[in-house]
Amino acid sequence: MDPLIPSLILYLACGLGGVGVALTLPRKGYSLRAIGGVLAAAAVGLVILFLSLSAADRTPSELPNLYFYAFAIIALGAALRMITHQRPVYSALYFILTIIATSGLFVLLSAEFMAFALIIIYAGAILITYLFVIMLATQAPTEGDQDLLAEYDTEAREPWLASLAGFTLLALLTTVMFAGSSHLPLPGARAASADTLDQLPRKVERALARAEALGEGETVVRADQANRTIVVADANGTTRTIGPDAWPEGLEATNVESLGINLLRDHPMTIEIAGVILLMAMLGATVLARKHVELEESIKAHEERRLHDARTLRMEGEA
Repeated sequence: MDPLIPSLILYLACGLGGVGVALTLPRKGYSLRAIGGVLAAAAVGLVILFLSLSAADRTPSELPNLYFYAFAIIALGAALRMITHQRPVYSALYFILTIIATSGLFVLLSAEFMAFALIIIYAGAILITYLFVIMLATQAPTEGDQDLLAEYDTEAREPWLASLAGFTLLALLTTVMFAGSSHLPLPGARAASADTLDQLPRKVERALARAEALGEGETVVRADQANRTIVVADANGTTRTIGPDAWPEGLEATNVESLGINLLRDHPMTIEIAGVILLMAMLGATVLARKHVELEESIKAHEERRLHDARTLRMEGEA
């Protein structure tokens, strides 16, 4: 299969994107964000143009999913804004948006565990804690106090070297990606564990009811997805077997269901420990913020006493 985008065009787009990102990074004295934004947009437009041209000669199965373009554009835009914004709070929020869009790309590849892990670990733990620390334990300058920002927020360190390294790595990683995706499985098409469907009797019962293969009062006893047989029992305990010929259409255990059963059945303590760690992190951020507020209140009280004493001395001197 021919690549969706020629390698030369892909490297050219990465080069334009690298220059555009380097120009949009924060710097003191002058700003070239407008030019950098135009170059970065030109790089994305070049990729979209060649994807559109190659789409005319290919079948839908040979092209990326439509949602791929939406998630990719959101991820790229949020990532660009994350590294170019001068305020850490907004950068963290854009990072969360990047993580969510990247998780959507993983779902399209049937890598649900990677998608959920990204959201739980990064968007749900690290960044939320980071936001608590930034928003509660620090005093951010107002919109008009740009001069009060720290130097590492107002000026990027080694912007050209960082952009060169990042986009060189991006070009190397994406060379194989544009060779086509027809061999990738559809969402939910990856085979689950053999006993997954046996753990979902309600799903099997609903599928049998839709296929009108389940009698009144019957319940599912066992479902064997490998042999495509289902054992059901009535109210009296009499069992019967539904063979492969009567197997309901579309009754398959998905990768998401297998992952959920595995987490809740085999690793419940791990999930509980993760919840406790997140709770302790939130409490720690709140305690830090409370100490910061108490310190500010003590400073304000001291300043008020100093001003009151100075005013009193001045009034006594005038008298």
